[in-house]
Amino acid sequence: MDIRVLRPSDIPHVQSTNITNLPENYFLKYYLYHALSWPQLSYVAVDTSRPKRTPYDSPKIVGYVLAKMDEDPPDGVQHGHITSLSVMRTHRRLGLAEKMMRQSQRAMVESFGAQYVSLHVRMSNIAALRLYRDTLGFKVEKVEAKYYADGEDAYSMKMDLAFIREQALDEESDEDEGEEVGEVGKKEDGEGVDAEGKKEGRKAVGKKRKVKVGRGLGVGDLVERNESKA
Repeated sequence: MDIRVLRPSDIPHVQSTNITNLPENYFLKYYLYHALSWPQLSYVAVDTSRPKRTPYDSPKIVGYVLAKMDEDPPDGVQHGHITSLSVMRTHRRLGLAEKMMRQSQRAMVESFGAQYVSLHVRMSNIAALRLYRDTLGFKVEKVEAKYYADGEDAYSMKMDLAFIREQALDEESDEDEGEEVGEVGKKEDGEGVDAEGKKEGRKAVGKKRKVKVGRGLGVGDLVERNESKA
């Protein structure tokens, strides 16, 4: 399974996934608007288990997250917004939804300096609510009455992205850390060393090695969420 950034050529397949799974559907130009305005933020899950028969075969897209930055935030704080998230039923409970969400959230911070991310979810969508609240850490801000076209109320949810900024700083710090292995100018067999690190009759050789410390995010259960308004 491959998680990668949404490409304009993926849009018809993403729209098909949306229509198959969700009651809130969008015109192709709305997907294109996201892909061109914020190309770093939207991701797709591609099933790579079946190799392409020809170079012209379309990718098998089994999930997507459509995301953007709020262009005119009412609170004046730069933040991202999840427009839509969906995974095909055949590929649920594989952790794809969580992984795509985390990729998008990190891109919001690294590319646009987002302070938090928001979204809406149907009050009846218990599986999506568990993903956002219990797995990802979103908090319910308020209830928006009759948010969806069919009159159902929505939870307006929000998650602070400070922890992602801290992780990025930690990773940068880890990359800068290093420890010398060996010593330039170390005396050997009683030989002297001059100010330039040269031994009498020999040249001293020094080596350095840096050790990087990485950290990863876990992948949890896969669920679906939906939304009618950008």
